[in-house]
Amino acid sequence: MAGTVAVVDYGMGNLRSVVKALEHVANGERIVLAATAAEVAAADRIVVPGQGAMPDCMHQLAQRGLRAAVVKAAAEKPFLGICVGLQLLFGAAEEGQVEGLGILPGRVPRFPGNQMFAADGSRLKVPHMGWNDVQQQCPGQSHPPHPLWHGIAEGARFYFVHSYYVAPADMTMCAGMTCYGIPFTSAVARDNIFAVQFHPEKSARDGLQLLANFMRWKP
Repeated sequence: MAGTVAVVDYGMGNLRSVVKALEHVANGERIVLAATAAEVAAADRIVVPGQGAMPDCMHQLAQRGLRAAVVKAAAEKPFLGICVGLQLLFGAAEEGQVEGLGILPGRVPRFPGNQMFAADGSRLKVPHMGWNDVQQQCPGQSHPPHPLWHGIAEGARFYFVHSYYVAPADMTMCAGMTCYGIPFTSAVARDNIFAVQFHPEKSARDGLQLLANFMRWKP
C-alpha cells in the first residue's frame, strides 16, 4: 500500500521545488505539505528541507509547534534532511549562536575565511554556491556506500548553497564528503536518518535519483 511522504512546512525552505521533485519520483506515494504536528505524525516518511538562517528556522519550528514532532519522526521514520534540514539535526551552530535539535552529536561552524582557497590559490567565496562533487565514502571507511547513493556515480555533482557546514562528533555517521577550501561532511546517515547539505531538488538526474532511493528505502 502506498504511503504518505510529508514535507515539513515551517515557513522556511524551497518547498515548492522539493514537493515537485518528490512528486516526479513518487511511485504511488502521496506527497503532502505538513504544517502541523498531527500531519507530521500521520506520515510514513519525513522530509525536512530548509533555506535561510538557522536561528529563524529553529524559531519557526518552535513557533509552529513542530519541534517535538520532527524530533519524534527522526527517531521513528525514514527521515531526509536537506540543507538547513541537515544542520538543525546537530547541536551548537555558530550562526546566531543557536542550538539545533541535538539529535546527532556535533556542531555547525561557518567556513573558515582564512582557509577558503582553491587549488590554484584563488580566493573562494562564501557562501559556497554552485555545483560540487560528493565522495560517497569518508576517510577511514571500508563499508559500501549508503543505499541512498544507489545508481549515482562516485563523485557525482550536486548543487550547494550554504555558508555553514556540519562537523559531526562521530565520523562513523559521515555518508558523503565534499571539498570547498576544506573537506567537509556533505551527507550523514544514522539508522533511519539520511541528510545532505546540498539540494537534491536542484541537482538534475542525480538529485532525483537520490529522492527516488529515499522513497524506496527501508531502514
